[in-house]
Amino acid sequence: MKILNLLLIVCVVTVSSCASDADDTTPAEPQLIIKLKFDPTQARLNNLGQPSTIPAGNAAQSPTIRRMSANYIEVAPSPTTLLGQGEIIFTGPETTSGGNNAINFQSATFAGNDEVFLSIPLSEVSNGNYDWVRVSLAYQEGDITFKAANGNDYSGTLASFVGYNTYITSFNLNGSSFNVNANRPQGFWAFEALGFASQDQAPEGATTVPNPLFNSSPIPQGSCVVTGPFANGLTLTGNETQDVVVTLSFSINNSFEWTEVNFDGKYEPTAGEQVVDMGLRGLIPIVEN
Repeated sequence: MKILNLLLIVCVVTVSSCASDADDTTPAEPQLIIKLKFDPTQARLNNLGQPSTIPAGNAAQSPTIRRMSANYIEVAPSPTTLLGQGEIIFTGPETTSGGNNAINFQSATFAGNDEVFLSIPLSEVSNGNYDWVRVSLAYQEGDITFKAANGNDYSGTLASFVGYNTYITSFNLNGSSFNVNANRPQGFWAFEALGFASQDQAPEGATTVPNPLFNSSPIPQGSCVVTGPFANGLTLTGNETQDVVVTLSFSINNSFEWTEVNFDGKYEPTAGEQVVDMGLRGLIPIVEN
């Protein structure tokens, strides 16, 4: 009899435990997922969002982007929505450790090509119809080719700090360390190849920041808020049961630009050729589902 009672207790406890486990299983909340894409064939645009050619005396190439960081993402319902008045879905960390307010590079979020940059619950995003997206770019890192003094072509890694102002303690490129411990304005860059490392500053205002809404919704000078239109809009109703995936496709079409000295279409830093632009050349947001 005692054995029978014990078996009954075990069964009851087991069933209760299973029922409790079943009750604890809740469906995952649908997310708004932001992915990045870097496209060398996408249209090359200027600051006004118009097709752009390479100026006489300059040359350019499409880098291979390894990773990128953004400091701000906003979706906007109309072309007259001013910056900051749309639905802000991401704001990166900032700091005053270097003096003026700046992007905190050490705490930044990064993602590579076809990787997820951001995932937030759809319940945290206001319902509505959105036709535009704005992304404040902060950093991009990728590979470029260059011609060395010996006449041979090599590949090197370029780090471009395109944000409005960035506080950097240190960073590493292919094993080469760069110690900064200060703010750096838009256009600061570093380069590493074959164990050789260098750093410099592009001219003020040289970084291209495409904004097709230049006339109706301008952005501050010196910012890197790239603007792009959804092809068919982004509609959020609050009734979504699945994730909504948005891919931000950035144009890297000849986005690395320099002044020519030898006029051979190859970047030759030892010949005195200077970097003049590292800005991404357009943005197309794509709703994947």
